[in-house]
Amino acid sequence: MALNLKVSSVGTRENRLGSITGYNGDLQDLVNRSRCGTLKNRERCFSQSSTCLSGCALNQLSGIRDVLVINHAPAGCSATAPGSIVLNHQLAAKIGVANDTVYVGTDMDERDTVFGATKTLRDIIKKTCEVYKPKAVFVGTSCVTGIIGEDVDSIVAELREEIDIPIAAVHCEGFKSRIWASGFDISDHAVLQTIVKQPKEKRNVINFKNFFESERKQITEIFAEFGVKTQFLYQNATVEELEHISESLATVCICGTLGTYLGNGLEQLYGVPYIRTINPLGVAGFETWLCEIGKTIGKSKEVEAYLERERAVYLPQIEEIKKDLKGLKAVIGMGPGYTYEVSRVLQELDMEVVWAAAWHYDGKYDNDQVPPALDYLQKTSPGNINLSVADQQNFEVLNILNEYQPDIYFSRHPGTTVWAIKQGVAALYVADEYMIFGYKGTLNFAKSILDTVRNRSFEKNLAKRVKLPYTDWWYQQNNGAFLKEAAE
Repeated sequence: MALNLKVSSVGTRENRLGSITGYNGDLQDLVNRSRCGTLKNRERCFSQSSTCLSGCALNQLSGIRDVLVINHAPAGCSATAPGSIVLNHQLAAKIGVANDTVYVGTDMDERDTVFGATKTLRDIIKKTCEVYKPKAVFVGTSCVTGIIGEDVDSIVAELREEIDIPIAAVHCEGFKSRIWASGFDISDHAVLQTIVKQPKEKRNVINFKNFFESERKQITEIFAEFGVKTQFLYQNATVEELEHISESLATVCICGTLGTYLGNGLEQLYGVPYIRTINPLGVAGFETWLCEIGKTIGKSKEVEAYLERERAVYLPQIEEIKKDLKGLKAVIGMGPGYTYEVSRVLQELDMEVVWAAAWHYDGKYDNDQVPPALDYLQKTSPGNINLSVADQQNFEVLNILNEYQPDIYFSRHPGTTVWAIKQGVAALYVADEYMIFGYKGTLNFAKSILDTVRNRSFEKNLAKRVKLPYTDWWYQQNNGAFLKEAAE
């Protein structure tokens, strides 16, 4: 799907990619429906929890060094700002740089909601720029500004004539999409529209879209083996560095959900190849991903030599620990960029995935193709997998856990992990995006699984002492039938 940088607002994932938040079925059905265009969203009569897309959009942008993020919203919408700023400072200090990004909320009140607050917004932007001298400005909207029709675009257009730095309107009204990952696309759109410049020359750099770059050192060393440098996005990137990402050799990402808009955008607009493979998690993912990078940048021989050397170190250890993991049953609840990738990795470790729940599902990516993780999983899975799409609906996850009684539950969000543990199920919080990265990460992940399932005294003791709000009646419901019925 072609990107349009002439408009400031981005199409939601529901409209752009056919994304859904309600589904119950299996792997084969989901992929087949995605391919033939018959996949439809199914509504719920009750929703327990979700996340706002503005957090994804503005938190991504606040990771860029020395910028100004304005959240034109009531005070409560800026509740995530302190956490973001603290995290940004910590991650910057980790690599020996400073991140002086400023995150400001306009604190809209009842009067602003009735009469508008564009003058206040203009004054806040100008005053904050005078005091902090940011390198770029991102003005985020909110549900309130969207409902009252606040003309943020006009303010931004006027200020472009007055302040000599890039400034963008970031249309991240929370109500515009049920899929919080739409916020990733919104932040990418703002960067592409406002900061990235036309390429002047090709640079020996690979763009790497990730969240918090915990394996920055390892990835930098890996790419150095092939004579290229790494530009991490967006955490700790400078505005000047972002101006030149159109000149890179390729774009890769740690998560397909996170990287689809930027990767496809850079390819469409500037001819920067986007590596569309399964993610570098597990043995197959790491090898497929790295080989495709080698092919794209003309370094296939160097990549194969590196992989051969690393295989000799790690694969025998992975094969040995697989003997203890074989046959363990798992349930997964994560974002779609990880649900299907982790399912594949668990199958590589000879474990059985009895249910996989994704917080949303993209019917296709921005190249109009089924997400590589689903396509690969369908082709390689030893059996069909029960799947559901449920936007962080813990009441459904706990019903699944009670029905299938897995050996372990995996999640990338601590809320569901806690509930699983209270139910007495061993759970592993896959917080770090690089927890399963490459051979070494896969080996450590396998060891973590083994440690978790062998030591369950905490879960068992907690389950005995905690009274959950779910009754026996609830647990006796047929999970599949309930989801279909609730979704009609």
